[in-house]
Amino acid sequence: MNSEFIVHPHPVRRALISVSDKKDIAKFAKKLQDLGIEILSTGGTAKELKKNGVKVIDVSDYTGFPEMMDGRVKTLHPRVFGGLLAVRDDKNHMDAVVAHELKLIDLLVVNLYPFQEVVAKSSSRHEEKIENIDIGGPSLIRAAAKNYEYVAVVTDPDDYTSVLKHLEGEGQVPLQMRQQLALKAFDLTYKYDQAISYYFRSILGAPELMDLHYEKQMSLRYGENPHQKAVFFRNPENHQPNVTNAKVLQGKQLSYNNIIDTDAALELVKDFKQPTVTILKHTNPCGVAISEKIEDAFKKAHMADPMSAFGCVIAMNKPCNEKIADYMNKKKMFVEIVVAPKFTKKALEIFSKKKNLRLLETGPLYRDPEKIDIKKVAGGILIQHADTRKVSKKDLKVMSKKHPTQKQIEDMLFARNVVKHVKSNSVVFVKNLVTTGIGAGQMSRVDAVTIATFKGGDRIKGSVMASDAFFPFPDGVEQAHASGVTAIIQPGGSIRDAEVLKRVDELGISMVFTGIRSFKH
Repeated sequence: MNSEFIVHPHPVRRALISVSDKKDIAKFAKKLQDLGIEILSTGGTAKELKKNGVKVIDVSDYTGFPEMMDGRVKTLHPRVFGGLLAVRDDKNHMDAVVAHELKLIDLLVVNLYPFQEVVAKSSSRHEEKIENIDIGGPSLIRAAAKNYEYVAVVTDPDDYTSVLKHLEGEGQVPLQMRQQLALKAFDLTYKYDQAISYYFRSILGAPELMDLHYEKQMSLRYGENPHQKAVFFRNPENHQPNVTNAKVLQGKQLSYNNIIDTDAALELVKDFKQPTVTILKHTNPCGVAISEKIEDAFKKAHMADPMSAFGCVIAMNKPCNEKIADYMNKKKMFVEIVVAPKFTKKALEIFSKKKNLRLLETGPLYRDPEKIDIKKVAGGILIQHADTRKVSKKDLKVMSKKHPTQKQIEDMLFARNVVKHVKSNSVVFVKNLVTTGIGAGQMSRVDAVTIATFKGGDRIKGSVMASDAFFPFPDGVEQAHASGVTAIIQPGGSIRDAEVLKRVDELGISMVFTGIRSFKH
């Protein structure tokens, strides 16, 4: 036991109950009454308890002061807060209790007006939101939690059972539980105030303060490397289809690197509506394909670079079926993770023989338009809106003398919307909606082209190429053309654009500009 926490065994003789969420409250209060615990209550809660045969003392009768201002003021009174905050082992405090005829409150049961739920409703008016800002509730909770050595504060109906178990057995709530309940209470008021703060910032446009609230999901075996400790935290307000909310159907615990790679893979396939599969290593795709059937997209993505697929993460935007599972078995693929919106029953039966293979189910995929990216630097963080921009045909501007064909445009758009998911500097080669070569994370663009053409080999002939940023020199274009590239899509914007375009025309290939750069650091 931490030395700063002193054990104060005090029986629970009196409870104050005032709840917005009335789930199981009557049943809980009846049990308290059976244990001989006196109950104080307010307004709607008192009515609910009385209706269910629970004897209560109205707080207004106890304080001698009526509820007023449509319920805005009902518990804000010294007789209430004195009963919560009195230190039982302090003579001065107890003299004040006697002098002012205060009732000591040993158990507080309070939950708050549903501010977050009201704000989330598009139909709710500003006035309704303001009225759902709880004042008395947080004040009571903070008072009881501060005095946790003597008072147990219950803010979650899910805790009723465990609290009753101790009251029925020992007549009191043990210190360790009072500490845990106090922590839970302070977490509640923190998040509640944060939600109110966010609401006012949203209507006033005040971004000067950024609060990030995450809750521990799990301890990880280690971080990026075995000598690094790591923990996975989750934003409790996040309800999107992503790695954080994915259901693990089988396999070992996810590692630090697994989580990062799965996130990168999922975000890529979310960009496409047609059946799409990506096979990914170290946050970069090594194969991506679109097809009419998800199993065909899977085979094409795998064959784009089967050597790099060893120990990969696979993501798809349509349900994973038994044809994919059979293919993986026949090819003896070593795969770390398969993540999909759903798995067929037969696919799960086949995968069940690979005990270490992790299967993650997300439900239907869609992109969060409000997604933000957060990157940490020493002593601070950088926050930006995620790069959710998807380039379409209307964004294209033909810059070369030779115009691309419709088929080349389809391949270029696919390549461009893949390249934004590849670490910069990056290029992606595509033919027939399948990647034929990927060059990732190079210090020069021409090196990215060289690596991609080396990886793709003969498959590059007839491909298009997408670049995440402009070509500063013609050398990257020349290297791509020498490998068989027929059309190029890039943002443009270099001071040497004219020089690059002159060389494009000399080589007899097509080039389109998008005006949209997609660096990924």
